Amino acid sequence: MTMMQCEYRDHVITAEVMEHPGTPTPWAGGCRISNPQGQTTRRMALPVGHAFMAELEQAQRASIAHGKWLVDQCLDQGRQLFDRAA
Repeated sequence: MTMMQCEYRDHVITAEVMEHPGTPTPWAGGCRISNPQGQTTRRMALPVGHAFMAELEQAQRASIAHGKWLVDQCLDQGRQLFDRAA
């Protein structure tokens, strides 16, 4: 399986798609995001209603798009992207 990755607003977004064989929509979309300081998020799954897809490339592209939206929310709206240290 190939890994899809892009750089967006100085963040690296990596599609992390999981396979669930035996189902009509076996690909569960998700991504990891790394910031310029080297912090990396946990796997961020797509919203439940859009998480599972029939094709790998479709799931990867949706995962990258979701990652870009999360970066925008973090930089423009101040939403937390990374877990806070305890």
